[in-house]
Amino acid sequence: MLRTKLVSALLATLLGFAAANANADYHIVKSIQVGGEGGWDYLEPDPIGRRLYISHEKHVVVIDMDTLKVVGDVPDSPGMGGVTFSRELNRGFTANGDEDTVGVFELSTLKPIAKWKATGRRPNQIAYEPATRRVFSFNSTGRNITVFDAKTGNVLSTLEVDGRTEFYAMDGKGMIYDSLQDKATIIAIDAKIMKVVATYPLAPHAQPAGTTMDPLTRRIFVACRSKSFLVLDADTGKILATFPIGERNDAAKFDPGTQLAFASNGDGTLAVVHEDSPDQFTLAQTVKTEYGARTMAVDTKTHRVFMPSADWGPAPADNPNPRRPMVPGSFHVLVLEP
Repeated sequence: MLRTKLVSALLATLLGFAAANANADYHIVKSIQVGGEGGWDYLEPDPIGRRLYISHEKHVVVIDMDTLKVVGDVPDSPGMGGVTFSRELNRGFTANGDEDTVGVFELSTLKPIAKWKATGRRPNQIAYEPATRRVFSFNSTGRNITVFDAKTGNVLSTLEVDGRTEFYAMDGKGMIYDSLQDKATIIAIDAKIMKVVATYPLAPHAQPAGTTMDPLTRRIFVACRSKSFLVLDADTGKILATFPIGERNDAAKFDPGTQLAFASNGDGTLAVVHEDSPDQFTLAQTVKTEYGARTMAVDTKTHRVFMPSADWGPAPADNPNPRRPMVPGSFHVLVLEP
């Protein structure tokens, strides 16, 4: 009887701990004014170097994640694609969609070093894979992926995927998982042999965009523009959980320190899901952000969330699918804390 009571008490404590961790209270604490003309796309944090890299029209804005101030700029990066970096090589890489190139810059000085020609049109996402020291350029309208040697810039392979590539997730050990938006699938890429080794269908969910991963539990989180946030087994592709999210998703991130996965949506919402265990997940919070704040980054040291946004004018009345115009010079970055 005593043993039964002790087991029940322990189970209640563990369930209470999981429930407490499933709660989130993210809210906007600051807006970093950046200004400048044009739009933005993806951003990448460097938790060690304490810098945040944000693609902004034809350049990359660099923000100090501790002082929350703009501290630098990487010029000549046209196309508002993704940004990635290798601290061991002291290099950053940009996806320059307007000219079908990968830009290379020095991390320490932000000085441009070179440009590498992609083998497909419109590089949008870009990844540095640490186990192979290779750079993967996801060429969205080219429907392929260019693999570069990160040191030399030599093209090692081109992976034909016959799909519009979106954001990727990595396990850090040689596997990359990428969303094919128009195919409603996730492809698994072995970076060592440079081949697609599996394809996971997502139907009835459609238009996957934001993709992220918990490498420890091997769970992939996929945000879809069909307003669903999925959790997949990275090894089988099985969908383990589904949650509702807002419209026009464009990013998803995972914070291993809090076990929280985030999906940012252009309608001005941020979905927060807690990983209670490898097979149990809870929708912890839906945060009101700002219209247009569709991409994001997470600082795994402070657990802050950064979301680029802007001010917007009224939508034109004569357009059946109106897009609100951005107010010139209003570009800023929202800072959210738990």
